[in-house]
This record gives sequence, structure tokens and C-alpha cells, in this order.
Amino acid sequence: MALIGESGSGKSTVAKAIIRLLPSNARLTHGTITLNGISLPDATPRSLNAIRGRQIGFIPQDPSNSLDPCLPVGKQIEEVLRLHTPQSRAERRGHVLHLLEHVGFSEPERRFSQFPHELSGGMKQRVLIAIAVALAAPLIIADEPTSALDVTIQSQILDLLDRLREESGSSVLMITHDLAVARDRAHDMIVMQHGQIVERNTSRTLFENPQSPYTRKLLADSPAFHARPATPERPVSDARPVIQVQDLTVAHGSRTAIDRLSFSVQRGTTHGIIGESGSGKTTLLRCLMGLIPPQSGSVHINGKDIFSETSTERRQRLRSMQLVYQNPWSSLDPRLTIRQIIEEPLRNHFSEGKVWRNARLHELLESVRLPEALLDRYSSEISGGQCQRVALARALAAKPDILVLDEFVSALDVTVQARILDLLSELQKELGLTFVFVSHDLAVVRLIADTLSVIRHGKQQEYGDVEQIIREPASPYTKMLLQAIPGKRIWK
Repeated sequence: MALIGESGSGKSTVAKAIIRLLPSNARLTHGTITLNGISLPDATPRSLNAIRGRQIGFIPQDPSNSLDPCLPVGKQIEEVLRLHTPQSRAERRGHVLHLLEHVGFSEPERRFSQFPHELSGGMKQRVLIAIAVALAAPLIIADEPTSALDVTIQSQILDLLDRLREESGSSVLMITHDLAVARDRAHDMIVMQHGQIVERNTSRTLFENPQSPYTRKLLADSPAFHARPATPERPVSDARPVIQVQDLTVAHGSRTAIDRLSFSVQRGTTHGIIGESGSGKTTLLRCLMGLIPPQSGSVHINGKDIFSETSTERRQRLRSMQLVYQNPWSSLDPRLTIRQIIEEPLRNHFSEGKVWRNARLHELLESVRLPEALLDRYSSEISGGQCQRVALARALAAKPDILVLDEFVSALDVTVQARILDLLSELQKELGLTFVFVSHDLAVVRLIADTLSVIRHGKQQEYGDVEQIIREPASPYTKMLLQAIPGKRIWK
């Protein structure tokens, strides 16, 4: 069963009500929740401890906030086995290593002893999934289980959940904003809006003949099912590219993270970078921003080698080249109001006074389509889509020429994602911005990018026009990525 809807529709509240993890200010005022005849709202704390983990497995959404930073991940997976099974320590270790391998980890022995900060976001999500499926619980609640994963690992994880369901008879309640995943995997679907069910049907019927206007809007906004109108062709410039990466090689100790990678980006265009977790995307971005030096090769921005620039030139470049992070809750200071967050780069980069800053602040809010009423709120008091717009406004405050967007829309539901992508296209057209857009979602990249680099294990597999690569992929790896895109599976 897939539970779909926008952020704030009540999906996660339903899941937390089932497992009795609602916040202290929430209460069940009406209705019942039963699991195999057991009334969960009436269960005692002792019986709930026996149900959670053994009867209900739960996969939370945010891997960064859901794992204990002080414990190795192997010990965290082992905990559920220690609490609910009579297995010996050696048996538990063997079970954990098997689970790590099943959820897509290479070198499970090494991963067992690693701490969460040593893993990527996708890897941490796989650890949470291993915990949830460790005991083959009759019910698995998966709250956005694949939102942080690239398409190939996403496919592996969903295959694992399907296999567990078939082998053990487990039921899966999947909460997701990815309609393509829901279409591929769910037998039945519930569509929620503002805390109410607006449509319920089998997946096939709902996608072939949606009844609710809201459901039709969700389907129309999903990039997996409906391509946006093509953007007008930009004139090809003979001028030097604004970004030129040549034979870039970066190593961490004895491991090569980026191996002789080259690409260029013309002014006013978008270059997409696609790759799995651990492929070197983040290392590439850090090198592109000048945060880590390469072992060899070069990065030229506007014709200048960024690793031979003076401190004054570096400050000027960092003003004109802004990085927008993947997770706005981690990159926005929770102690500052939205006004203070957006004002900070105005104070750092411009000498104008308060009147100018206020005018510029309102101009930025208007450009990212945010109401002024949000200015005195904190990031914890606004939605994910609004947080991403704040992060974008902060980046635009310095009047940059280049935006580097790291998984900018990966955690957003389809309607908010569609609005953000439209906003990026409008800003690019109005301000002549150049984008480097990193993502694991090929459907999204196809909507926004002009050129594309496909990287694996730090090596560039393909580089060129995005439509050409998607229509006629030359690399077996690119073909595998395209095959793994959700929404293309055949109904069974």
C-alpha cells in the first residue's frame, strides 16, 4: 500500500500514529488502529516494546538524524537482534553482515565498524533499512525509504522489500512523494491532501483513470510521466566557456576519488552531473568550489585557474559562484530567522546600508516567490519547499553568475519540485545564470540540463548533450541507470 501526497498532507502522522510515536502535543481523538487483532492505542508500553521491531519494522525518512553518531552502524543494526532474538554475539554479527550485503553494501566487514559520519546519505539510509527488515516483521512502514538513494540502489532496496514481502508474507505501507516508485511497487494506493483521503484505488486503476483533480495534478507534475515543454534553443557561443574542467584528478590518501575528468559549461546553460553514491560527485563539487586541491588537472572559472588565484580573486570568485546544499535543514542556521539568513551574504559582500539591504531582501523574496510574512520565522517553522527557496535566495543575494546545486530537489514532493524547477528556469532566463546541477534523478536532470556528465567510481562514463545521451546511451553504465528509472516497469 502506497500513501502519497504533498508535504504536510498527513502521511507521516499516519505512520507515527500506528507505531505510537506521535509528538506529545498530538492525541488520537477518534478511530481505531489494530494490528492482527491487537489494538495499538490500548497497548501498554511493555507490549509496545515487544511489537516495535518484532511486529512492526520502521524505516524513517531522514538518515542523518536517525542514527546514533556515537555507535558503529553494525552495532546499531545488531541492537534489534539483541533485544528480540536469543542469538549469540557471533550469530548476530553474521546476521548483520548478511543484512549489510543484502542492502547493497560492498565490504560489509569494513562497514560494520564504521560510524554514521563515515557514510554517505544513501549509505546511512541503507543502514536504516537493514534495521527495519532484520526480523522480517509482519508490517514494515517505510517513510520515504528511497528519497536519498540513487536509482540503481533505489531499485535494489525496493527489490529487497518486495522479496521480503513475498518470502515472509510481510505487508508494506510505503509513504512516498515519488509517484513513479509507487506505480512500480504498490498494489493499492491512497492519495492524501490536508489530512484527508481524496482518492483510494488499485495502483493500475488510479494511474490509468484518476478521479480526483488533486491526483491528476500530482501525475501532471511528475517528471517521470510528463516531460515539460522543451526550452528554446540557446544560441551557441564561440566564447570561452564559463567553467572549464580539464583532466581533473583528486585522491583521498591512496584512493582516487576523481580520475582525469573533463567537461565545460557555456554561460547561461545547465550542466548535469549524474552518478551513484560514492561516485565522486561531492568531491567534484568541492574541487569545483576550490575547497580541496586536485592532484593534477585544472579548474578554470571565467578563464582563470582557481588554484593559482590571489586571496582577493578567491573572495570575488566565491561571491560570483554560490553552492546550494542538498539538505536545507542542515545548511540553514536554526538559530537565525529567515531575515538574518538572507541578510548575511548582503552584509558580507556589500557595503551599502540598511535601506539598501531591506530593498534587496524584498527583491530576493519576490524572485523566489516567498511571502514577506516568513521573514521573522525560523527554518524549523516552514516547509521543506520553502526552506529550499530560502537557501536559493541566500545564494542569489551575492549576485552570483554561477550556481552549483547539490541534489537540490531530491527530497521534495513532485508539486513543490515542479515549482522549484520552473523557478530555476525562470531565474536562469532572467539573470543569465549558469547552473551545475548534481542529482541522482535522471528524469529531473533531463528537464533542466543542457549537457550531462555521467560518472562512476570517479571516472566519466559519458559526456555530451543530455537528450543525445538519454536517447542513445553509449556506456553500459548509462544504460543501466536508464533502465533503473522508476515508472518504466511493466505492470504485473
